[in-house]
Amino acid sequence: MKTFYRIAIALVICIGARVAQGQTPNILLITADDMDYYSLGVNGSKVEDITPNLDKLADEGVRFTNAHVTVAVCQPSRGVIGTGRYPNNSGILGFYNTKASVPTLAEELKNAKGYEVGILGKVSHSTPKDKYIWDYEQDAKDLGSGRGTQLYRDHFQKFVQQAKAGDAPFFMMANSHDPHRPFFEDTPNYENGGKKRPSRIYTTDEIEVPGFLEDLPEVRKELAAYYSSVRRCDDVVGAFMEVLEEEGVADNTIVVFLSDNGMAFPFAKSNVYVQSTRTPFIVKWPKGFKGGKVDETHLISMVDLMPTLLEAAKIKAPKKLDGRSFFPLLKGKKQDDREYVYTHYNENIGSRAYTMRAVQSKDYLYIFNPWAVGGRQYKTSSINGTSFKAMQAAAEGDKEREERVNFCLFRTVLEFYDLSKDPHALNNLAGNPEYAKQQKEMEEEMVRSMQATKDPMLELYKQKNDEEFLIKATQKIQREANIKKKERRALKNNKH
Repeated sequence: MKTFYRIAIALVICIGARVAQGQTPNILLITADDMDYYSLGVNGSKVEDITPNLDKLADEGVRFTNAHVTVAVCQPSRGVIGTGRYPNNSGILGFYNTKASVPTLAEELKNAKGYEVGILGKVSHSTPKDKYIWDYEQDAKDLGSGRGTQLYRDHFQKFVQQAKAGDAPFFMMANSHDPHRPFFEDTPNYENGGKKRPSRIYTTDEIEVPGFLEDLPEVRKELAAYYSSVRRCDDVVGAFMEVLEEEGVADNTIVVFLSDNGMAFPFAKSNVYVQSTRTPFIVKWPKGFKGGKVDETHLISMVDLMPTLLEAAKIKAPKKLDGRSFFPLLKGKKQDDREYVYTHYNENIGSRAYTMRAVQSKDYLYIFNPWAVGGRQYKTSSINGTSFKAMQAAAEGDKEREERVNFCLFRTVLEFYDLSKDPHALNNLAGNPEYAKQQKEMEEEMVRSMQATKDPMLELYKQKNDEEFLIKATQKIQREANIKKKERRALKNNKH
């Protein structure tokens, strides 16, 4: 009899969650892969008709002009979104998963309100635990190598219908593989295997070169392929919006769009510059709040996204989250303490550790690079393309260009920029006496951020002027990253 009552109570709880889904919002979280903030037309892109679907989404939702990802590289960035924690508190410093005990967004939605949870694309990089609870899962191979617009549409529609059949609200993390490298390059048989060409293909004379890059022919060629890939990501967004309308769920679906980090070019992805972390960010929920608004006031970070979505779903956030909800901002209200964001970079997919920390306000950017000592050279995928090679070639015999190339490779321990005058962070003002007051304020904010988040880099920052100490400390960080890399490989081999 006791067993009967336990089963009955469990059924009541489960059914209650399902019945309540009519008042519970669906959530469609769309991520682009390596998209620059200014690639959207609505954010100021001069490339003609580059993102018509995203521009429409922005017109109907709330657009933020000062939103930042916390880490400017794939899995660590997505790990912050999934856990609501900074990398040092989730363990996702690089391309790793978090502990089983750490609460995650999809789990909280599923356990509290019976959400049907699904993922399309970037599965390993967007799944925060070794064993996870996805009800629907399709990776790149099922999506035309992550470039199949129609396949994304078909699978999303199938998932929505599955959730409706089960009378459950849904959470879908839909991850475009665009505009990640390799960028679009047309061939006669390109669409074999499910890939789709972008609805518009750009040429070198139709694009713009960001201010942090050199305007060189090879750079333009690579950027034309990049912008064509951006357009295909926009095509996928349009397909998702069509499905929501066709299935009659658009009104009560929270649609979120963001990029996991900046473009895969020098001085952007895998760094902590403005163009590294500033993300196009749009939220639309017709039933929940009025659209057509732009927030140009508050700085928000993607560590805040998990608590925000949980509040929207009326789910109590777990303890020990680093982020805090910005849901009131979606309602048009104001929040205090939104003047700064704190951003990280730790290591790349090959476990090369280039530890960076940054504090950013609207006007200033302050960076700590403990790795930039002892002649160590920076090497990540952001400088693997033809653009950086072209910049290196152009630098031969040109002192100014040579300094820019060398700075990309070697850096300095401290960087400080006046973004109001230098939005692309080209002129390092660290130590400039004219900015002593402003730099001191940012130094104090760096310490506050490190203390508040229990960041172990605080000890290194306190000894930022001791080069010998930083060399030994960063060598230790690299050894630890190498050990984790071996552990990750062993785990992967055991699975196979």
